[in-house]
Amino acid sequence: MADAKCPTCKKVMVGGPTGPHKPFCSERCRSIDLGGWLDGAYRISAPVEEEDLDEGMPEGAGTSKDDPAN
Repeated sequence: MADAKCPTCKKVMVGGPTGPHKPFCSERCRSIDLGGWLDGAYRISAPVEEEDLDEGMPEGAGTSKDDPAN
């Protein structure tokens, strides 16, 4: 197996990641990565669609009676 770097600390793992912490080099690096996901530091994004913006809003919400466009 080829050498690999830990995605958290960038330590080179000779022979690639092995053991219960794979793909990380240690439990510490694994926990740091999990903490990043839980804190919202990582996001999986997709382009925002018009339907996504309106989803879950009640009928007529977001319109103003004072708005001349309505």
